[in-house]
Amino acid sequence: MMQSGLVVAAYGRRYEVELPNKSRISCVTRSKKTDLACGDIVTIKLTDTSEGVVESSEPRKSLLYRNSAFKSKILAANVTQIVIVLATQPSFYEALLNRCLVSAEAAQIKPLIVLNKCDLADADAAKNKLKLYQDLGYQVLHLSAKQDISALRPYLVNHQSVLVGQSGMGKSTIINALLPGQQVRTQTMSAALDSGKHTTTAAHLYHLDETSSLIDSPGLQEFGLHHLTNEELELAFKEFRPYLGKCRFNNCKHLHEPDCAVINAANYGKISTVRLGFYQSLAQEQMIS
Repeated sequence: MMQSGLVVAAYGRRYEVELPNKSRISCVTRSKKTDLACGDIVTIKLTDTSEGVVESSEPRKSLLYRNSAFKSKILAANVTQIVIVLATQPSFYEALLNRCLVSAEAAQIKPLIVLNKCDLADADAAKNKLKLYQDLGYQVLHLSAKQDISALRPYLVNHQSVLVGQSGMGKSTIINALLPGQQVRTQTMSAALDSGKHTTTAAHLYHLDETSSLIDSPGLQEFGLHHLTNEELELAFKEFRPYLGKCRFNNCKHLHEPDCAVINAANYGKISTVRLGFYQSLAQEQMIS
């Protein structure tokens, strides 16, 4: 008998699928097809009371990727919001933040930047670094997840959100606070390396209420963008849009070409040279991948 279900956990080639009655079935896919992700709606065929095979999946409304060397793996499907978790300590990678924002823009998914651990000393440097993104119109939420999670809750209502960010930023702490009964493992900090150790080994989807859910992703060091064309990449930097199509050359990559409208805008202070630098790094990466 065929049944429709929701992928709520992905462990390599095995998936946990939740049926409409909330029971969960451990599933594999036909042959070596492994391009499913949390958030996918699938049709399964039961092979036992708690085992099944995924026969098909429905078209996705949105898709996010993570990187593995020069290959992109699916991170989450059908999400409506990407929650980018940063922290005042350890220091966050601004390049990863920009990758997340580009991916959100390209997939037309709402981004929310959460700066966690704002109760710690010396939080001002991280707050100041994010002012650039606030000025671009991105929502930045200051949070101290271990003390009070309530400020985040309204942003999650009626969304299927995915939490992303490098290890040690407090993603598991946030989910523990939102869903204390789930007992999500918490990151163990490595102060000497100014980074965190991986503890989340698979993506999981958690229900917050009947209309809201949250996907917790493994700690990310890279965010997949190799599926984007150069045109999609430049459009994902939303402050570039007024200048696109106004360069001297139709195929301008905004790297070093003469009379580039984007570079000129940066030189005149109309767009951030920091953001232009991140774009140029990504564009060059796309050219050699």
